[in-house]
Formats: sequence, structure tokens, C-alpha cells
Amino acid sequence: MKEKIIEKATDMFLKLGFKSITMDDIAGEMCISKKTIYKYFINKEVLIAESTQTMNRTVMEIINSIITKNFNPIEENFEIRRIFKGIFQSAETSPLYQLKKHYPEIYEKVVNTEFEECYKYLIQNVEKGIAEGYYRKGINVEHYSKMYYMLSFSINENIKSEKEARILELEALEYHTRAMATEKGIIELEKQLSNPNI
Repeated sequence: MKEKIIEKATDMFLKLGFKSITMDDIAGEMCISKKTIYKYFINKEVLIAESTQTMNRTVMEIINSIITKNFNPIEENFEIRRIFKGIFQSAETSPLYQLKKHYPEIYEKVVNTEFEECYKYLIQNVEKGIAEGYYRKGINVEHYSKMYYMLSFSINENIKSEKEARILELEALEYHTRAMATEKGIIELEKQLSNPNI
């Protein structure tokens, strides 16, 4: 039952916002009593904290599943973007923006966890791109990875509109890729940008 509550709450938080959803809303949606929810979660903040941990695990599972498909590094980044666009498209307000504004302590934990895991992925992506000739040799892998991560995270935590955040995220990905790309990389980037599903 605990997992079902987390799953439903996470879905509702993403669609309607962390602040606006109440324990009553979740109980009503699941046709259970609020008492049942409080049996597993002492308050809403604890439920939000567990929901964000679940979201983080889901994000990393998605990234890892895409990595196993052995796309080229640029295609890999765009594929991850497409998947996340599908997950978050129903949200009007950026989830990170909501957390930062209404639940700053939970937000800090999310930031610290995501940075470690996403940063590792970005470094692997850049190293793969250099090895396969899509990114230039001689670039500072750690600096480029950190700058892109910070830019993407800044967009999500400061832009209220999820729709606007998605547009800026795409431009940040293009900016990041062009900064590193070889001629081969530019050709692949243009190919990805021409895809109507981005």
C-alpha cells in the first residue's frame, strides 16, 4: 500500500503541484481514508520527500536504460530529453521550481542527490563523444559537464512555467553541444534538431 500511495502522490504532485495537492486529495483519488495515508507517512512533507526519492530513482533508471541502447552521445542526450518531455508534459509549473519555493529543505536534498548522479552521466557522455569523434579533443570534460548541469538546473529551479523551461532546456542542450562539437557532431546535432518530436 505504501508504494501505491507514493506512486499516486507522485503522479498528482507532478500534474498539479506539490503545494496544491493535499492528503485529502490523495486519499480521495485512491478511495482510501486519510488515516491510511498517515499510517505510512507522518505528514505531507515526509510523503513529498519519499516521492522525490522515487522520482530521482526513476530518472536514473531511464538514463541508464537509454545508455544501454548505445546511441551516439548527441543522440543519447536528445533521447533522454524526449523521454523526460513525455513524463513532465502535463505539469504546468516546473517541479523543481515548486520544491525550491515551498519545500526548500527537501529541495536541497534533491539537488545534492541529483548533482552527484547526473554529473557522472554528463562526464561519461562527454568522454564518449570525444572518443567517437562527435566532441572536440582537448576540452575540459569536468568543466563542460559542470557548466551544462548548472545551466540546466538553473533553468528548472528558476523558471516557473514547465513549458518555458522545456524550450530553454532545448536551447541549453544545443548551446552545450555546439560548444563541444566537431564537424561530425554538428551534422548529428542538426539532424536531432530537425526531428519534430524534440
